[in-house]
Amino acid sequence: MPPEPPRALLYDWDNTLADGWGGITAALNVTYAAHGLPPITLEQTRAQARRSARESFPAIFGPAWEAASALFYASLRAQHLDHLQPMPAVAALLVAGARLPKGVVSNKDGALLRAEIAHLGWAGHFAAVVGAGDASADKPDAAPLLLALRTMGIPPAPAVWYVGDTALDMQAARAAGCTAILLGDAAHDGGIARAAPDFHFADAKVFADYLLSVA
Repeated sequence: MPPEPPRALLYDWDNTLADGWGGITAALNVTYAAHGLPPITLEQTRAQARRSARESFPAIFGPAWEAASALFYASLRAQHLDHLQPMPAVAALLVAGARLPKGVVSNKDGALLRAEIAHLGWAGHFAAVVGAGDASADKPDAAPLLLALRTMGIPPAPAVWYVGDTALDMQAARAAGCTAILLGDAAHDGGIARAAPDFHFADAKVFADYLLSVA
């Protein structure tokens, strides 16, 4: 068991609360094709997509990265909601943590992130939603987590848990002075040891059961 129950929760979005990888893969492949790059699979997207476009596209597209970013986001906006679905047991997890203040911090574009949360009917669960471009820097920088906490009126502390699915999420949690919680086994990101969380839960149901046990 973790040493101290949370007093607030911040969540990553993709592959933590929601599965939108189909839309991201489709938009990436439109962008790659336009720049003469081979397509990628859904599995490759899950394994490779970590940083925001403004952090990752310069290395991929060089001087053309801003045009590539514009094309990627235009394609993603056109179809991302068609692919979106909740991760297993997440609806029950949100109910289990209803007593706690909650926010979402993601490297997905902020406007797209808020549209996806609204589409799933989850806006009422979150006191703050911070996406890529909303803060001065994106994860693994602490800036987006700290922005979410300022919006919520909560100081960073170990009693604030940041829950994600990758090593990058764990890095962001620690940079912000929060407890790093891994949801799942991070098999798509090198495993639990590479992620090096402060604590991990096997899945959303196990986490929901924990939150109910400490309510």
